[in-house]
Amino acid sequence: MSAIGSLVFCTDCGNLLEPSKGIKNSILKCECCGTENKDTASTTITTTTKASSFPSVLRQKRSAIQTVERSDMKNEAVIQVTCPECGRKEVRYTAVQLRSADEGSTIFYSCDCGHKWNTNN
Repeated sequence: MSAIGSLVFCTDCGNLLEPSKGIKNSILKCECCGTENKDTASTTITTTTKASSFPSVLRQKRSAIQTVERSDMKNEAVIQVTCPECGRKEVRYTAVQLRSADEGSTIFYSCDCGHKWNTNN
């Protein structure tokens, strides 16, 4: 008799036997050929594998992904606009699409003095 997980098969004909009772040294009789088989499903077999044993394109992509925080991204450009707070002539800006695609982007300005404003104000 051979066992795969909790399934037990006849050693003579390969027929699937009645479910294992989990009792050591019990006998399972094959309904197909009548052979008596020892119930070996009660023995636990544990197998472990390494991730490298099953290579996958998805796993390779996952390991190449890096987490980037929004604060880490430098997506601001510099423009010649006067800051209404301190009068500086050069400020940073970024464009963000806040509304639907058929409406314009909102431009956010920020100055080194700490003042921030957008095109809606």
